[in-house]
Amino acid sequence: MSTRADHHDLRHHGDAELRDAASGIVDLAVNVRTGTPPDWLRARIAGSLAGLAAYPDGRAARAAVAARHVLPVERVLLTAGAAEAFVLLARALPVRRPVVVHPQFTEPEAALRDAGHDVRRVLLRAEDGFRLDPAAVPEDADLVVVGNPTNPTSVLHPAATITRLARPGRTLVVDEAFMDAVPGEPEALAGCTDVPGLVVLRSLTKTWGLAGLRIGYVLAGPDTVAALERAQPLWPVSTPALAAAEACVSPAALKEAEEAAVRTAVERAHLLAGLAEFEEVRTVDTARGPFVLIRMARADAVRARLRTLGFATRRGDTFPGLDGEWLRLAVRDRATTNRFLQALDQALTAVGG
Repeated sequence: MSTRADHHDLRHHGDAELRDAASGIVDLAVNVRTGTPPDWLRARIAGSLAGLAAYPDGRAARAAVAARHVLPVERVLLTAGAAEAFVLLARALPVRRPVVVHPQFTEPEAALRDAGHDVRRVLLRAEDGFRLDPAAVPEDADLVVVGNPTNPTSVLHPAATITRLARPGRTLVVDEAFMDAVPGEPEALAGCTDVPGLVVLRSLTKTWGLAGLRIGYVLAGPDTVAALERAQPLWPVSTPALAAAEACVSPAALKEAEEAAVRTAVERAHLLAGLAEFEEVRTVDTARGPFVLIRMARADAVRARLRTLGFATRRGDTFPGLDGEWLRLAVRDRATTNRFLQALDQALTAVGG
């Protein structure tokens, strides 16, 4: 258990690996699906521009998200990306003893610390496959944050394991930003209404390539949604983002997302099989998200060498619970993966394992 904001850079994100990079570098650092947004979604967003003179009206998008999860609209809040939701939770709820389960996306802890909270960490261990142990979470925690599937480990925790964290007087925040990249979403808690204190966050930016548009949503009890909404500024989600939200939860879009998730699972298996050929590389083989976490000696030097060979990867040492031996790789198509594996072979040889 740790409470200090140590050397980990909680504000570091994968896009930093691409700044000042040579043109044509292959992006394995950011977990946004390539080839997105699709043309039909671009057209929907472009079509919304005719309405920019009016203030945004989120009712239709909110209703569409509610219908997608079979929930009343009072349990849905649209946000400027899932990241805004972390800020709202940190500022709007009467939190006194927050706990963040790491390694995971660092914005929840950063938002809590920025709001003045003393954050405790539960660190999952590589030796345990980064699996969640509910007993490791302090009983007095009144807010617990966990990702599923977790960034950067790509571990998909059983829903039944996560719900063991729920109790009266506790807010249980589950970041499901990558759940729509898991075929069938088997461990999803979005749509559940019988888990006390449950708050589920979803993002539409990863699967649909909308990181620059900022759109996500919160699913929670009506009282929690109302408290978060009061903390939002007026018109927090733009008209184009609302159009995207409505489009991305349509039946046709959900079908397309599922097909993409199935393809990603196939390509992830190919990547893991290729990585298994390197004695120097250890992988988190239980990966279920659109990225994998790998470990090797001198990972920083390997990452730097890969950059010169045209591949940007995500450093792992900014995630609490990890150190400089870890890298995260986004799953890409087979041809890209094959070229990356060749580059990795060259980088390992140059660095000396």
